[in-house]
Amino acid sequence: MATRSRTPKRPLKKRTSASDRLYEWIRREARSFFHDSRGSHAWDHTERVLQLCLRIGRKEKADLGILKLAAVLHDIGRSEEDRTNGKVCHSEAGAALARTILGAHGVPEDTITRVAHCIETHRFRKKTVPATKEAKVLFDADKLDSIGAVGIGRAFLFAGEVGARLHNKDRDIAKTLPYTKEDTAFREYMVKLRWVKDRIFTREGRRIAEERHRFMVEFFDRLDKESDSAL
Repeated sequence: MATRSRTPKRPLKKRTSASDRLYEWIRREARSFFHDSRGSHAWDHTERVLQLCLRIGRKEKADLGILKLAAVLHDIGRSEEDRTNGKVCHSEAGAALARTILGAHGVPEDTITRVAHCIETHRFRKKTVPATKEAKVLFDADKLDSIGAVGIGRAFLFAGEVGARLHNKDRDIAKTLPYTKEDTAFREYMVKLRWVKDRIFTREGRRIAEERHRFMVEFFDRLDKESDSAL
């Protein structure tokens, strides 16, 4: 008896929820702010921060919906800070822009407030402290991308963007200024990067930070030695 051939079933398409569609619209709008961004704070930085937020957020049982929005929007004010050589605070500018974008998409006010707080408090050099679990996760994710191998690469990239020289370990860092030829990767290490691991809030963030910090310290020690031998 002949057997009838079965038509293979097509895999069911995953339905996209309204919240997923909203997130993708906002993500695309956020990305539009990075067309002319400097490489040290380009969209790839945002994508790494997003992945770190999700990794840490799951461990911390944070609200991933809030985190995803905060992560993709956290640096949309960066171009204004770069344009003004640091006179505009990108976390404040970014929070204001995020409120406008989220409001235009009909996002509930409570969500807007929570996302804006994450963005407002993610900057290392500001005195505002993250008060929510999501804000602490975003802070940690953003800081983790500033240390380790990626962080070193970004520090040198930024130094090149502002015309800084390679190394200035013999200068009094307290007497150097940002956005000048003395704004080297080493200066960034001395004023910020070496302190990052002690400012991390979450357990998973601290675990990641320890390893990245060790690598970074070894690198700058090696840079000193190689610079001396080249004299």
